[in-house]
Amino acid sequence: MTSERIVVIGASAGGIEALRILVSALPPDFPAPICIVVHIAATSPGILNTILSRHGKLPAFRGESGMALKAGSIYVAPPDFHLLVGPGVLRTSKGPRENRFRPAIDPLFRSAAGAYGRGVVGVVLTGDLDDGAAGLWEIKRLGGLAIVQDPSDALFPSMPQHAIRHVAVDHILPIQALAPLLVQVTSNSLPAAVPVPAAPHLEVEMNIASGAPALDAGVEGLGEPSPYACPDCHGVLLQVKAGGPLRFRCHTGHAYSVASLVAALGEGIEDAVWTAIRALDEGALLLERIAQHVVVRHNGTEADDLILRSREARECAKEIRRLATHLHSPHAPDAE
Repeated sequence: MTSERIVVIGASAGGIEALRILVSALPPDFPAPICIVVHIAATSPGILNTILSRHGKLPAFRGESGMALKAGSIYVAPPDFHLLVGPGVLRTSKGPRENRFRPAIDPLFRSAAGAYGRGVVGVVLTGDLDDGAAGLWEIKRLGGLAIVQDPSDALFPSMPQHAIRHVAVDHILPIQALAPLLVQVTSNSLPAAVPVPAAPHLEVEMNIASGAPALDAGVEGLGEPSPYACPDCHGVLLQVKAGGPLRFRCHTGHAYSVASLVAALGEGIEDAVWTAIRALDEGALLLERIAQHVVVRHNGTEADDLILRSREARECAKEIRRLATHLHSPHAPDAE
């Protein structure tokens, strides 16, 4: 029988240690399935399920499409795949990156909200930037429960802070207190259903995360073009008008929160600066080599001009390098 409840958890930096503490305190008869996304590299060996199985009483599995969701089991996102859920079933997808990650937290939270509504318990743990805030907002909008690790207890407080800033969170607590609360809330009867306005954006974004072409899924209906370009594919970013935290999507489906977009743009600025330094250094070397060749042919005036231009290039590179070593990437505003 499909459980009416599901727990979805998102974590990033510091998340593995937090999850070890959490799962070690969960009982073997936990009454709902648990799905977990932790930001991991595409080349990661993907052994989080093994780690969690060793530290707790619940079996943990690497998520695969078609797996049945069972109470008392943990399912973790595999490297380079989004983890999504439908009623009673698990799906994985190579859909476009969201907030610079695949797996990302928002797609899991969004799919859980669409499939389970008020039966979802969403949990945001330690991590950088703000992935999970928009998905937690969607869970709360559809009647689910929103839980956040106390930022003062989190090794990296940014994700919890942003979730608290943008969502009417139900519980904020340290990681050691989370397991008893999860047992309590998943054992309670579901709250009475409250009518919720239809949200066409939810189906569009779920289809994109599932791998459907963004244009076919209706991405152009999500919002208006913004002045910004997608850091992934350099297409125009649309400003999503779905409510909740400010977000952007491009025509190929990449999605960005404010903090993740600012971080990506900051990295782009640094890359551009070092590309300019490389070009100037290479130009100076080339000019010097040409000047040496010209001297051999006894054209001193032309050689002097080339040497001067080479020195100018080196001076420009030196000045830009000085600026680059003091360059601070822009940051999104911290949560208040």
